[in-house]
Amino acid sequence: MHAFQGRQNAGVAWLRVDTQTILTIHGHVITKNHRIGVTHSDHRTWNLHVKELRQSDRGWYMCQINTDPMKSQVGYLNVVVPPDILDTGTSTDMVVREGSNVSFQCAASGSPPPSITWRRESGEPITLPTGVEVISADGPVMNISRVSRLHMGAYLCIASNGVPPSVSKRIMLIVHFPPMVWIQNQLVGAMEGDRMTLECHSEAYPKSINYWTGEKDEIIAHSAKFEPVTLENNYKVLMKLTINNVGPSDFGSYKCVSKNSLGDTDGTIKLYPITRPSTNRPKHKGKSLFAAI
Repeated sequence: MHAFQGRQNAGVAWLRVDTQTILTIHGHVITKNHRIGVTHSDHRTWNLHVKELRQSDRGWYMCQINTDPMKSQVGYLNVVVPPDILDTGTSTDMVVREGSNVSFQCAASGSPPPSITWRRESGEPITLPTGVEVISADGPVMNISRVSRLHMGAYLCIASNGVPPSVSKRIMLIVHFPPMVWIQNQLVGAMEGDRMTLECHSEAYPKSINYWTGEKDEIIAHSAKFEPVTLENNYKVLMKLTINNVGPSDFGSYKCVSKNSLGDTDGTIKLYPITRPSTNRPKHKGKSLFAAI
């Protein structure tokens, strides 16, 4: 409930200045607006009440005292409205190819007009087209040039205008790119009887199909001899191939293969034999350090 006050024993009227509408005269409500009310205290303090405030109630109001000459006082009613993010003009989740440009947009209503701030949900910095990294960016539009897989994730559009609560919208950026593979050790030595693990890293989105092949490009399945394992973390994949009890037939080339809808690639690891060192100690051929007496 909001109120403006005027003091006088004479008749008091309340008016809406911008529309020249008479709201109340003395203790009677004249307007047909059911949200308007008037009260007084000892005929000296007159209060205009506006309930269920709307933005349309914003404006100048006049308390007019019907004396000769007439006296009046005006007051401004400012109606504040918490922010609200609008569907129209606000980006939804996006799927883009790596290397393209992206423009995020966020539209919000409220009074006073809200300010817009962008953040990454993960807390990681945002790389602007200038190359500068920032934790947050301001403005209704945020551009990212030459999108890479590192930009993939959730972005938050936050609208605030000093009237609680602030509101936010979560926009997911999904970046598509073909598989790539890299291997830390492409040449691995092992001795017969060893238990050896080969490792291969890949990145791809959409998620890739990953498997190992042998010398004849046959797919290696899980068995007592071979244990292929795939560890996934978002678009990153670690492929492991464990070879139990390495034998002569296990030496050779192995391929890790990664495929998705955008392409495929592979990497090669060569397993070669290492001769097991001899356990016999060499005989000492030096002269005795002791002489007979």
